[in-house]
Amino acid sequence: MKEMLARNISIYRKERGLTQEELARRLGLSFQAVSKWENAQSMPDVAVLPELSRTLQVSIDKLLGYALQEKSITIYEEEYQSGDYYWGTEPNAACYEVLKAMPPVKRLKLLDIGCGEGKDAVFFARNGYDVSAFDVTDAGIGKTKRLAEQAGVQVNVFKADILDYRLDAHYDILYSSGVLHYIKPDFREDIFDNYKRFTNPNGMHCFNVFVDKPFIAPPPEKEPYAYKWHSGELLSRYRDWYIEDSSEIVFDCNSSGIPHQHAMSTIIAKKVPAFSSL
Repeated sequence: MKEMLARNISIYRKERGLTQEELARRLGLSFQAVSKWENAQSMPDVAVLPELSRTLQVSIDKLLGYALQEKSITIYEEEYQSGDYYWGTEPNAACYEVLKAMPPVKRLKLLDIGCGEGKDAVFFARNGYDVSAFDVTDAGIGKTKRLAEQAGVQVNVFKADILDYRLDAHYDILYSSGVLHYIKPDFREDIFDNYKRFTNPNGMHCFNVFVDKPFIAPPPEKEPYAYKWHSGELLSRYRDWYIEDSSEIVFDCNSSGIPHQHAMSTIIAKKVPAFSSL
């Protein structure tokens, strides 16, 4: 029951457009309490359930899994259930850019934000990085662990939602591919400030994000928790960093079995320490 309740709280919270902080505030609880519920580390007190039910606009029976819950937290939870790797096992081209820009000639801590089924995280681990990775899908986390085991490498993989998760440890490299569109516009400043603050001096971010273009049709996948980005928006987050590379591309995609196109902005930026005259 604990896992079912954890999953349902997360699903219905997102349907209401609430972050973990917002839900906690409405219930008069700490953010950590909601986070533990959704990670099945603890369960809400019985006295909290009625208010939780009212806030999420769903019956207690549905929360506890006694009524049918058909909606998935992400469209990829079901896709990742298959034995095959939905995205394949070859690393994204951006991985080679990281390898070129910051080769692991010393121990470098890298975080893969939204690792999916783990192909990029495992690539980094195979090449000598100290890799942590997170994803919101249970199936993706399981596949990441299996892929790492098959490759004979260690990846510290854990479950988290990009919208809620905040860093509390420093990294040399933050990497994310095809995930940042899940960040609501109102939370981008807070999240990127957190990412930048917990990046070591001379560390690097390698990110990409889908951008909205009037000449490109919406993707065939219907993603209820995706939010638009615009050209230049990602770059604007790094006006105080050294820009190693920034570009925008349009590419063909067939991930859903339906040919379509995406426009994507990419950035590689380094955290160069501020100049001091002392």
